[in-house]
Amino acid sequence: MARHFLTGEELTSDELLGLLERALALKAARGRPDAGAEPASARGGLSGLGALSGRSVALIFDKPSTRTRISFEVAVRELGGHPLVLREGETQLARGESPRDTALVLSRLVHAAGVRTGPHGLLEELAAHASIPIVNLLSAEHHPCQALADLLTLRERFGGVEGVRLAYVGDGNNVAASLMLLGARAGVDVAVATPPQLAPRESVVAAARASARAGGAVAVTSDPAEAATGAHAVYTDVWVSMGDEAEAARRRELLAPYRLDDDLLASARADAIVLHCLPAHPGEEITEDLLYGERSAVWDQAENRLYAQKALLELVLGNAGADPSPS
Repeated sequence: MARHFLTGEELTSDELLGLLERALALKAARGRPDAGAEPASARGGLSGLGALSGRSVALIFDKPSTRTRISFEVAVRELGGHPLVLREGETQLARGESPRDTALVLSRLVHAAGVRTGPHGLLEELAAHASIPIVNLLSAEHHPCQALADLLTLRERFGGVEGVRLAYVGDGNNVAASLMLLGARAGVDVAVATPPQLAPRESVVAAARASARAGGAVAVTSDPAEAATGAHAVYTDVWVSMGDEAEAARRRELLAPYRLDDDLLASARADAIVLHCLPAHPGEEITEDLLYGERSAVWDQAENRLYAQKALLELVLGNAGADPSPS
């Protein structure tokens, strides 16, 4: 059965923590002159070179992308595979072909497919009919690949993730959902502060709490200072995401008290870092001084997309020595 990655809930806690360790190893090995010298293994050796040898991965983008597009394309290439990038309108999905038919065709031609889209239901339907792994590159409800890079950044900065407190302030969107689901599963204490009108879905909060690892927890509040108190990291996202433009003025009014600035960061630990999944709007959801300042780990986050996704691709595609023919 294909190993899909739609919300992150497909991973056990141990698999998730193992993925972070594998990502660190891949990061340490990248660019070494002898990176390809280790004996190959089922996981492609320490460097990961060749783990996707002879394999093709379709990357379907129904929404614009910078970090996701670049990091996934580079990841597939550096693992020895072939990325096939399909932009909006370049598949027959745009002309009404069913997700079922698309999934059946993809399963005959490529070894995995990543999809960046709006409706999460599209990913679920593709996964229901595909015999290859389907990976969520972003949907309106979840952004699990971003959360993997976020957890990897915490692991780098604090030596581990279990018991780390992560405060997210702003819109209770797909990023917040994935931070709760994957963060709690990894043992992170996740505190989310949003206006009540933009709070995360109760079903996501309940699911995150139900699967929390020891040390992991999820709290939701409307008070940003409460969420940030004692936090190792304070995280925010844009106030007006793709698709929210029609209510931009309302969102800015609701979210104005949730700006990540020096006053809010003062509630966190003295060694707390600043996180943002990008793109950012300095002066709106985050001040320019914090985005580009010494306490910012934002650019580490962006870089860590590559390594977290390399480890994910290895995991969902399984044994690199298996028959490389699509089903």
